[in-house]
Amino acid sequence: MKKLFAVLMVAFLLPMGVVAQKLKLTKGNPAAIKNEKEMLLEFDFSDFSVGKFKNEEDYKKKKIEEYNEKESGRGDSWSESWERDKEVRFPEKFIELYNKGSQYAKVNPNADDAKYKMIVVTTFIEPGFNVGVMKKPASSNSIIRIVEVDNPDTIVAEFTITGAPGSQAMGFDYDTGTRIAESYAISAKRLAALINKILKKA
Repeated sequence: MKKLFAVLMVAFLLPMGVVAQKLKLTKGNPAAIKNEKEMLLEFDFSDFSVGKFKNEEDYKKKKIEEYNEKESGRGDSWSESWERDKEVRFPEKFIELYNKGSQYAKVNPNADDAKYKMIVVTTFIEPGFNVGVMKKPASSNSIIRIVEVDNPDTIVAEFTITGAPGSQAMGFDYDTGTRIAESYAISAKRLAALINKILKKA
């Protein structure tokens, strides 16, 4: 019995350590935003892979079919929730944690008078899973660009985030959207900390 318990604990805990986040400035310098109060915020979900699927559409098709086979209409409801999470839940988590941690320009999707804009381009999402005795945290990869609003082709600074983990410490993250939202929260928190560090030296 003790051996079985040990095996289950390893199975539960092992996935928690497989996600290693990397965050780095890959282009430019965010010094230009040091004296700004706000930046416009935009999310780009136009082209990203999900788990083992090369694109989002293949992932959604598979999940919708699987859920509808189990219960009529369940897949369609899941699809609606997935889209709503991209439009509302993930951005809200990012905004909340970024603005909480940032000592400089806050992000606001309605800051129409802002000089600069932050664009969060999602390139990969790992939904993860939580089935009680076993779990795998979600994770996400993003390219984050700060550009001039009037000249969006002018990149002020660009960051890459890979493997941003998403799970809740107490383990109540059975919902896919909850796990992924936490991944965006972690990304925002650490991005704000890095920008703070850079701008303090600017």
